[in-house]
Amino acid sequence: MLESRNSTTRVPAASRLLAGLLALPLCATSLLALAAPAQAASLPTASVSMGDSYISGEAGRWQGNSDTASGSRDGTDRSWTGSGYNPAAIYGSTYASGCDRSDTAEIRSAPGLTQNQINLACSGATTANVFQAADGGQSLKGEAPQADQLATVAAQNDVKLITLSIGGNDLGFSDVITSCVKDYLIWDSYCASDEQAAIDSKMATAMAGVGKSIDEIRAVMSKDGYAASSYRIVLQSYPSPIPRSSENRYSESGWDRADAGGCPFWNADSDWARDTMVPEISDQLAAVAAGRGVQFLDLRDFLQGREVCSTSDQLAAPGTAPSATTSEWARFVDEGLSASQGTVQESMHPNYYAQLALGRCLTLLYGQSGTDYACRNTPGTDASGMYLTSGS
Repeated sequence: MLESRNSTTRVPAASRLLAGLLALPLCATSLLALAAPAQAASLPTASVSMGDSYISGEAGRWQGNSDTASGSRDGTDRSWTGSGYNPAAIYGSTYASGCDRSDTAEIRSAPGLTQNQINLACSGATTANVFQAADGGQSLKGEAPQADQLATVAAQNDVKLITLSIGGNDLGFSDVITSCVKDYLIWDSYCASDEQAAIDSKMATAMAGVGKSIDEIRAVMSKDGYAASSYRIVLQSYPSPIPRSSENRYSESGWDRADAGGCPFWNADSDWARDTMVPEISDQLAAVAAGRGVQFLDLRDFLQGREVCSTSDQLAAPGTAPSATTSEWARFVDEGLSASQGTVQESMHPNYYAQLALGRCLTLLYGQSGTDYACRNTPGTDASGMYLTSGS
């Protein structure tokens, strides 16, 4: 069973032994409530996000996509100042490092859960960037391992929720996208078979890393005096940013799919990514969550009908402003066939609209005591139309 949010907050160092004696196993059907110490009550409550670009807020600069390369890009580029671009207005100081924590990242878009929302995630992170340095953790982009950063956060706040998105870079997501794009644009071949083999070869190690990441988070919280029942860990999966071939508004022949739509993938590769790769990874992450007794948020269908090039949405254009109800919720592949917009690393990530929706998913999940939930969108609505279903 997951950790309950309704029990005690923190246990100070002097009470750690007592907490250890009174703590019940994670699988228990009820959890013992301990008296909250006075000093813990004085700390602000906090929710924390950890992991990679899918939770750091990568692509939060963009509200929809447009093939207009100049100016505000038909209103899609939130960094447009009227005379230039200021991505730091969206990503703050982390734009310089490349961690790209946006102002609408998932944790920032769920402000009602706790007093503070703290984003430790960094674009490009692997599981090794989550582990404590003492346990083999590695720094990334000038920052200490995320578990070590969590120790500081946990000491200064009463942490209630930790949401983790990790494992995709261990599996080589970026390499998969690059390979499939090259196969469409250059080699006139399919990527699915080779990339499936590559993912299969990395899966066991990647999932072991995800499990260790959860263990490291728990170790940090325990060292800081937290009872296991005083906070919640949520592990989430990844959505598919590209649609099935039958749901792509562009023919796979010609240049429109790549140059206008920004989804340069063959039909067969699109179907493999949407219906094989993403579900397989989600299932594997769900198994890790179950094995570690943490809550699982399944996002495999989160972007259904909102993907890049989906028949259910459209590009912004002159006279057609971007909208949460009509625009794409993922950043298209900016491979520069016409003109570059933003940075390549923003490609294939949930954008501004999706990040608001992810925040809504997290808010809904926080109110649920079950273990596994999937979050889906309601066609034709904005983030307010997000809803949970039990299981995947």
